Amino acid sequence: MGSHNQVPAATRALRVLRFLASQPDPVPLDRVMRACDLPRSTAYHLLNAMIDEGFVVHLPDEHRYGLGVAAFDVGSGYARQGPLQRIARRPLAALADETGHSAHLAVLHGRDVLYVVEERIAGRPLLVTEVGVRLPAHLTASGRAILAALPAAQVRALYPDAGAFVVRHDVGPRSLSALRTLLSDTRQRGYAREDGEVTPGFASVAAAALDHNRHPVAGVAVTFPTASAPDPAAAADAVRRTAAQLSRRIGGGSTISET
Repeated sequence: MGSHNQVPAATRALRVLRFLASQPDPVPLDRVMRACDLPRSTAYHLLNAMIDEGFVVHLPDEHRYGLGVAAFDVGSGYARQGPLQRIARRPLAALADETGHSAHLAVLHGRDVLYVVEERIAGRPLLVTEVGVRLPAHLTASGRAILAALPAAQVRALYPDAGAFVVRHDVGPRSLSALRTLLSDTRQRGYAREDGEVTPGFASVAAAALDHNRHPVAGVAVTFPTASAPDPAAAADAVRRTAAQLSRRIGGGSTISET
């Protein structure tokens, strides 16, 4: 990551906060150091400053750090404002119109994706990707698009062992090496896909929307019946254009296909 001195302290603190928010449980100091690429003293001082501000709590008996109540206040403020949902609704409606298939927006929450917007095509069957539903990120197209744009260390921290790989229909990656291969293929292809791994008979393609730090904030996807599949390349192109449009509107560049 280059010289630590050139990365603003606020950026490092926010990376720590983002990492802690991605974990299912509080984590030890060395996990924070590895995932955020920080020297021990820097990580320790940052965490203590964040404890003082209420964003982090230290669990001394377990030697672990977790999110404090101030992080909840920020999250609930975000939920009240819902800027991402507001920004995404019109582009997603246009994507659904263009492709003729249901479109959705998902954000990473630990090892799950949480669906926050859905634009459903009338007369199409109901999908499991309704707003408020969580699904394992490594099985979904939107989750794979997000994971493919994350630093390798963060993916490793999210999937520390085989127990992290939940399976729905006996398909999908079962190990970190299998996931890495899948994410590498995703980056080379320029979009993510899954076929029958979330719901048998349905496939999805997705791309990630990035912020100004090129951090993936959401996955944009369309889902269609495998039997009447559109040209996946055309659907993927529409999804990538929508993700690039969202990236621009939230202050990022374009999508993972151009990294």
